Amino acid sequence: MEDRDTGAGASEVGASSASPGPSGPGTAGWQQRRPTEQRSADAQAGDATHHQKGKPKKRRKRRRGRKVFARDEAHPQGSRSPTPSQAAAPALEPKQPTAPAISPAAPTPRPEQGARRSPVHELPVFAALDLGTNNCRLLVAVPTRHGQFRVIDAFSRIVRLGEGLTANGRLGQPAMDRAVEALKICGDKLRSRKIRKARLIATEACRSAENGVEFLERVEREAGLKLEIIDRQTEARLAVSGCGSLVERDTQGVVLFDIGGGSSEIALIDLTGRRSPRLANHIVSWTSLPVGVVSLAERFGGRTVTRDIFTAMVDDVAGRLAAFDGRDRLSHLKASPNFHLLGTSGTVTTLAGVHLDLERYDRRRVDGLWMDRDSVDRMVERLVGWDFQQRCANPCIGADRADLVLAGCAILEAIRAVWPSERLRVADRGLREGILSELMADDGVWRNDGRGR
Repeated sequence: MEDRDTGAGASEVGASSASPGPSGPGTAGWQQRRPTEQRSADAQAGDATHHQKGKPKKRRKRRRGRKVFARDEAHPQGSRSPTPSQAAAPALEPKQPTAPAISPAAPTPRPEQGARRSPVHELPVFAALDLGTNNCRLLVAVPTRHGQFRVIDAFSRIVRLGEGLTANGRLGQPAMDRAVEALKICGDKLRSRKIRKARLIATEACRSAENGVEFLERVEREAGLKLEIIDRQTEARLAVSGCGSLVERDTQGVVLFDIGGGSSEIALIDLTGRRSPRLANHIVSWTSLPVGVVSLAERFGGRTVTRDIFTAMVDDVAGRLAAFDGRDRLSHLKASPNFHLLGTSGTVTTLAGVHLDLERYDRRRVDGLWMDRDSVDRMVERLVGWDFQQRCANPCIGADRADLVLAGCAILEAIRAVWPSERLRVADRGLREGILSELMADDGVWRNDGRGR
């Protein structure tokens, strides 16, 4: 099962995760635009024309120089920022000792670079992998402007690692097999590059399963990847770090939530004081609910969801939120027009896609989208009114999410009841982007000229 942002055609590949700007092409795209033969032809054309006039020669050389620079910009595709923490040491274990998976050495020049002079600077490459209850996702990126980066490779697959975990307390064999196969692909991608720093994390499924550590030992043996299980506080912080650029300068308060497969992280952010470059520094309270779309759907059912069942799911989550002592830390800002909700999860991106009536999910239109209260109400009501087949038929939901989306809507409704807001901003980004942002910041790639050079 492939996730919607997987593959060369995925909108996420080449898009900046640190800013809602236009996405760039995929890895295959920039390679095709830079063939050695074409560069040689350009060079020959320049040599042939400069004999006709003296001045055109100078202009031609300058144009050619700009062309090379532009291609260098397109060369790295995506962008995202990582977190340094323990990642300073290589997190990837190579299958073959002779070929280190992650090395601090400069990237090896690609074949198409041989036809020109070696670049003065090489951009460092960073990687972030997130193995969650539902998805396995990888981003590989290089830094660009200050606080931003460009993705050069990406992978995402729905593996449902947490399938059956609620009932059994253990990861099931088929689920582990699916996850290992996806992680092998990620390992191959990482070993094909010179990675300066990487952080590979596992979240709620591995955190709560009796055999979570045992499973990660298997991953290390078979996929050559050493993953770390992060705690809930770290997960909440990384989600906030990944969404920093979507919080505008005049914002005073934000409730950021990440509805996952096995848990849901919520962070209250107060920006009324002096603003730090790192949004995570403004978290005044946070919680992690041990409930997500997979665990909630398994307990209440995801295929056939009546209105009574939906209400029961909302009440279940509301009861958990009532026990959150820090939920009132932003009460003084709730009435402010500069207070809003910020959601990063498949639930809110699905709602946004349905709201836009997209024929195919488009990250460029969804990431950063604002939805008002009435629009969210209408979309939730619409989805609750659909049966399973109707949900499957919607291009922004599909068969992979049709049994999970209403559980996500129930969690969203419980959150909106505690923190009512006139506006919700949608983020198609999260933990991986937060990891990349922190890794790059801690490595100092933006310290001088903002390009990590």
